[in-house]
Amino acid sequence: MSSERATKRNFGRKQKPADPIEAEDRPGLAARQCATRLLGAVIEKHTSLDGLTDNNNGHPQYMALDDRDRSLVRAILGAALRNRGTIEAAIGRMIDRPLPENAVALKHLLHVAAAQIFYLDLPDRAAVDLAVTAANNDPRNRRFASMVNAVLRRLSREKESLERASATNVPAWFEASLVAAYGKEKAAAILEIQAKEPPVDLTVKGDPKEWAERLGGLALPTGSVRLATIEGALTSLPGFAEGEWWVQDTAASLPAKLFGDIKDKRVADLCAAPGGKTAQLAQAGAKVTALDLSANRLKRLRANLERLQLNAETVEANLAIYDPAEPFDAVLLDAPCSSTGTVRRHPDVPWTKTPEDIAKLAALQAKLLDHAVTLVRAGGTIVFSNCSLDPLEGESVAKDLLAKNPAIELVPVTAEEIGGLAELITKEGYVRSTPADLANDDPALSGMDGFFAARFRRKY
Repeated sequence: MSSERATKRNFGRKQKPADPIEAEDRPGLAARQCATRLLGAVIEKHTSLDGLTDNNNGHPQYMALDDRDRSLVRAILGAALRNRGTIEAAIGRMIDRPLPENAVALKHLLHVAAAQIFYLDLPDRAAVDLAVTAANNDPRNRRFASMVNAVLRRLSREKESLERASATNVPAWFEASLVAAYGKEKAAAILEIQAKEPPVDLTVKGDPKEWAERLGGLALPTGSVRLATIEGALTSLPGFAEGEWWVQDTAASLPAKLFGDIKDKRVADLCAAPGGKTAQLAQAGAKVTALDLSANRLKRLRANLERLQLNAETVEANLAIYDPAEPFDAVLLDAPCSSTGTVRRHPDVPWTKTPEDIAKLAALQAKLLDHAVTLVRAGGTIVFSNCSLDPLEGESVAKDLLAKNPAIELVPVTAEEIGGLAELITKEGYVRSTPADLANDDPALSGMDGFFAARFRRKY
């Protein structure tokens, strides 16, 4: 009997129950079981992957793993989410009818294994065998164990042709929003780069070219240093312990550059944690007040500043009602948003956010910006930014502020202020980046986060 026929004939057939295998008896099994559980939490419950894989307060199943298995879980989930449509299409070609509607755990198990087979440098046989073992250990999936075995073995044999199959790897609403905002061609380019592992960008205190040479990276026109790959732990790189640099996507570094010379000026970073922009402002010589609603996030910010040997006043407060004793010379509002510009780094975002979330966040941003402009003195500068690709959270918020507040005027951004990247300047004078910008011949060195930034001045 051919493997293909076996795949189809064994679909749903009851199997003889296998004796459960304890996860600790099979190296790697616990990690695969955890990845399957967390993928389900992302897709079914729209739970943030960052929260599930937080090394201090993550999912209990994740917390029970050692560091090596945690890294494996994150790699599996990243591949599974970035390539969800491709994996779904490949599995669909292996079976003669759709999986049962209630077989969600089975689908997640197959996706986890397929992600390893297609995208990770791991033995295919291990991915297949551990998936079959995991199926036998789960009462919901036990009767599908033979089907899991046959499907995954076929995927392994045919992966070269299946991997090239064209598929959309994001929900329909997300793709439609990109097309509406950027057109079909630019939307396709964004989706293509989002499916690839992102590089690591560093903001350095010293000369970017010197640090790029020292770290084996690339000095970007924005002043960031980009690394395509990192051997070993990030913390082991030269300069980390000495506080000479911090991780920050080059797009995220742009808003703080829009203040110009801020030496000795009082500047508030209003949604500051984890502190990348706070560090930029402090490094530029500003007297920084870093505000955040979360005590835990401020604790992390203070730890980051301590490593970087930079100083800032930290304030735990609700920005919506924050009332400082005197106005600031400048304020930065990097507002809470849908994070749709960071999908390359956070591939769960399209699956955990909805259009309704974007509308609610846009309303919150407008409210926070209305208050933020009251915190700056007459003649002072306000920079509003976020990492959303949706104009509702960026351009629309900025336009509405200008329309309703005569005390506020727009100060257009120039290309010289952002490394000469004129293509990022809109006709209004806003900054608008997408993952498809900052192209490089090497995809591993290409792209940037999607970001929006606008600069205003308070006239009176």
